[in-house]
Amino acid sequence: MSNHTIAFIGAGNMASAIIGGLLEQGFSSSHILASDPYQPSLDRLATLGIKTSQDNNAIINEADVIVLAVKPQQMKDVCNNIRTTVAAHNPLVISIAAGITCSMLQEWLGENTAIVRCMPNTPALVQTGASGLFANTHVSEKQRKIACQLLEAIGIVSWVEKEPLLDAVTALSGSGPAYFFLVMELMMEAGKQLGLDAGTAEKLTLQTALGAAKMATASDVDVKELRRRVTSPNASHFPARAECSRCPE
Repeated sequence: MSNHTIAFIGAGNMASAIIGGLLEQGFSSSHILASDPYQPSLDRLATLGIKTSQDNNAIINEADVIVLAVKPQQMKDVCNNIRTTVAAHNPLVISIAAGITCSMLQEWLGENTAIVRCMPNTPALVQTGASGLFANTHVSEKQRKIACQLLEAIGIVSWVEKEPLLDAVTALSGSGPAYFFLVMELMMEAGKQLGLDAGTAEKLTLQTALGAAKMATASDVDVKELRRRVTSPNASHFPARAECSRCPE
C-alpha cells in the first residue's frame, strides 16, 4: 500500500483514527491527503505533514484511494460534488458511513465505481477496532487487499460476502461496545455497594474487562469454557464476600 495515495473526505474522529494508525505503521504522511470544511480539523492534520484542502476535488485528483468519512446525511451531496473527478480517475472508494449502500453510492458516483463499504466501531479510535467489510463486483483483488491493509490500521477486519450482513456486523461489533460499557458500569456500581470506593471499583473493573478480553483473544478454548473455569458449578449468584486462604481475616 506504500505506493498508493489516500484521500480522506472528512477529517473527523474516525478519519483521524485511521490516519493515526497508518502513520504508526510507517505509512508516509506525504501519501495522505484530507479535505474538510472545518479548518481546525485540517490544521491538526497539517501538523503531521498531511496535505489538506477544503476542496474535495483538489485532493481526489492525486489519489488512488478515497475514504468517504462524512456523515450519512451529507453523503449524497458530497458524492454528487466529486462524481466527475471520480469517473475521470477511477479510484477505489471506501465508505465508512452507516446505512449508505453500494447501490446508493454507485447511483451518486457512477455505476462502474469500485466501492468497499466498511462498518467500523468506536474502539477504532484507539486502534483496537473491529470492522466489517463488503466489496462490490467492481473491486479487484488488489483493491481488496489495499482496503484490508488500510482498515487494519485501526484493528481487525472481517469480510462479508453479502452486503445485508453488514447489518449484522452493525448489531454485533458496531453496537457491541455499548453492552460492554453497560456491564462495566454495573460492575463499578456493585463494587461501590459492596464497600469499595469509586476509584478502586473503577480501576478493578476496567482492568478485569481488559484482562478478560486478552484471555479470550489468546486462549485456545472458547469463552464458554473460560467462563466455566471462573464460576463455581453450584453458584447461582456472586457472593458478597469471597473466602481466600491467603488473605487475612
